[in-house]
Amino acid sequence: MTLTMPPPPTIVEVGPAHASVLAALHEQGFDVPWTVDAFVGTLATPGTIALMAQDDGGEPLGFVLIRAGGGEAEVLTILTRPQHRRAGIAQALMLSAQEKLREGQAEKLFLEVAIDNPAAHGLYKALGFTQVGRRTGYYERKNGARVDALILAYTL
Repeated sequence: MTLTMPPPPTIVEVGPAHASVLAALHEQGFDVPWTVDAFVGTLATPGTIALMAQDDGGEPLGFVLIRAGGGEAEVLTILTRPQHRRAGIAQALMLSAQEKLREGQAEKLFLEVAIDNPAAHGLYKALGFTQVGRRTGYYERKNGARVDALILAYTL
């Protein structure tokens, strides 16, 4: 039996016109999703970069939202649609984001990741991120519980 891998996603830069698509995607993966208005406002902020992964038919598979300024950048949020996880989409998004940031927008990239997200921990470790801090009770869950976040950094 021969296994066939899906083609790599196409990564495109998107803006405020895609806020509703990003909000719908965000709702699929977060206990407290961002609203369309939150995406519109963030996407309109200088230094914000939004990259979306699409399949060969243009179907959105995931996205990353980053803000850069002062030589640093932060991953504000990243998501892969649940049915497309473990297919390299988040990795492709992060590598594309790192490449874009190396064009002079930042020297260091930061992000927060929930301590109870082992898949994301594996991805970020494989990409070379290291822990530089911890935020107690940073993420809120649907049941009201709060979960710590690890602060990770990567030198571009």
